[in-house]
Amino acid sequence: METIKDTKTNSTTKSGRKTMVGVVTSDKMKDTIVVKVSHFVKHPKYGKFVSKDKKFKADDKGNTKKVGDKVTIVECAPISKDKHFKLV
Repeated sequence: METIKDTKTNSTTKSGRKTMVGVVTSDKMKDTIVVKVSHFVKHPKYGKFVSKDKKFKADDKGNTKKVGDKVTIVECAPISKDKHFKLV
């Protein structure tokens, strides 16, 4: 009973925190990176699989990651107005 939901990009653990894998699209802010997470969703009417993208701001202490890096982020308590994820 360790994992409730498990897919390639998203998973939810027993604690209820969401984990996602994405690519860094921006590292220009201090201690913050923008991560683009994409996943395939089946269109409800036409049945075709389409790619959905969403950007999340994540906490990156020391600016260790650069644009193009593949990273894993985990949900946490709000750090600022837009940041609700931190780097794993």
